[in-house]
Amino acid sequence: MIYRKMIYAAIAVAITIVATGCRQDKPAQGFLNPTSAQAATTRVSTADAARAKKAPLLYEIPAKLTDRPEQIIKRKGYTTSYNSKTKTPNWVAWHLTKQRTYGSAMRSGMLFTEDTAVEAPRATDKDYYNSRYDRGHMCPAGDCKWDSEAMKESFLFTNICPQNHGLNKYEWNDLEILCRDWARKYGSIDIVCGPLFDGIGEQKMIGRNRVWVPEKFFKVVLCRQGNPKAIGFIYNNEGKKQPMKDAVSSVDEIETFTGIDFFPALDDKIENRIEAQSDLADW
Repeated sequence: MIYRKMIYAAIAVAITIVATGCRQDKPAQGFLNPTSAQAATTRVSTADAARAKKAPLLYEIPAKLTDRPEQIIKRKGYTTSYNSKTKTPNWVAWHLTKQRTYGSAMRSGMLFTEDTAVEAPRATDKDYYNSRYDRGHMCPAGDCKWDSEAMKESFLFTNICPQNHGLNKYEWNDLEILCRDWARKYGSIDIVCGPLFDGIGEQKMIGRNRVWVPEKFFKVVLCRQGNPKAIGFIYNNEGKKQPMKDAVSSVDEIETFTGIDFFPALDDKIENRIEAQSDLADW
């Protein structure tokens, strides 16, 4: 692509010279001769390479999705992959450090908010009225108390799914607390979670904007400290008691269910090894 632009620039200069009687005037402003173009390209390429070298790898971010709608939105405390069809996230990912498990930002007074970063129709608070579903956080408010802006953004509906009240209050909350314990224990962890739609039968939806109700929820966790390890969990979106040990799954299994490639920034050998594991006792 770079060389093609250089050729076009050279042709443009040649045409200008011919059109003016082959005078040896300076090239028209806005055109670069090949040498100048190459020098400029080299400067840009060097700068881009330097920036890329400095940019940290975001291990928590899954691979790009091509089989469903995806709009990536970067927030202060998390990144969300939004699906305009389901009106829910495909996934929400964040890097949780020990320091970020503490803070003074409180959820009291926070309001669930329509996310104007995505086009309408989109989920609103009214969609949840009388639906019998909680507005379930994917990246929890408890992981965002380190910053008031991060806390506020955790209440955007692009971070929310319709969630059974019992699951939200007990099992899902217990898993969120456990992840904070792990972040304090290991210094940091990478987390991705989101809804699961089984595609069986008629899809349940709520509200005027037809927000999809997940059949299940998944969460995968990566620890890169010491000997890397990973683990996954799948919970049914229902109020029945679900022991954590029964919800444990390998990342590989969750990739099969979701069609999402998790932790692609890892070395392939490490990724293949740890994504096959599912031993809660190792944590």
